[in-house]
Amino acid sequence: MIIPEIQLNLSPRTEEAEKVIGFEWAGEEIGNRNKIGGKPDWIQEPDTPKCSCGKEMTFYGQLDSIGDRVILADCGMIYVFVCFDCFQTRSILQSN
Repeated sequence: MIIPEIQLNLSPRTEEAEKVIGFEWAGEEIGNRNKIGGKPDWIQEPDTPKCSCGKEMTFYGQLDSIGDRVILADCGMIYVFVCFDCFQTRSILQSN
């Protein structure tokens, strides 16, 4: 199953949140790769997990690094997967 891709845009709700968004040295796409569905934009090799029931899990979404102050390793992303049979989830972190 592939969930249709839905782009997620950051919308900070406080001045404090606004201050943590953005990078001084990273490319423009970094911080803007958040989405639900579609296919994972793997940074490294594909790493789709299998559920404990043995089935390959469905890609649910990815969360990007936010900025220089809230960065996942080296401009990394968290990939979230779900099994729609067991409703187990798993996340994977990859970075450059």
